[in-house]
Amino acid sequence: MGELKQGACHCGAVRFEAEVDLGSARRCDCSLCRMRGAVAVSAPLEGFTLLAGEDALRLYQFNTGTAKHYFCGTCGIYTHHQRRSNPDQYGVNVASLDGMSPFDFAEIEVLNGRAHPADTGVNRRSGVLRYTPD
Repeated sequence: MGELKQGACHCGAVRFEAEVDLGSARRCDCSLCRMRGAVAVSAPLEGFTLLAGEDALRLYQFNTGTAKHYFCGTCGIYTHHQRRSNPDQYGVNVASLDGMSPFDFAEIEVLNGRAHPADTGVNRRSGVLRYTPD
């Protein structure tokens, strides 16, 4: 069972509510995720509700076109994506959740998105990111 959280993009145009699994926090090393640098947590599709900003939301798809990456067309912040590895789930940007930050996690698993499980049949871990506050 997940934890119900509200979230938004930076400018507040896109607002949502999601039932997120904070224990699923992860990064990916595919070409897009390497560049955006977000930590994502899982939410079931039926546990995600867009509260505002449907007109501001933009969609980006690449490579196989299976995953659907959503971001605010005004401020550019990635809020969530429908996962390629599990299309019944969204990956939700932790930084867009109210009161949360990627720095709330001491360790984040990094998954190998370059050798995607949908292509290889294997979920591979690339490593771990650690954060230690001063």
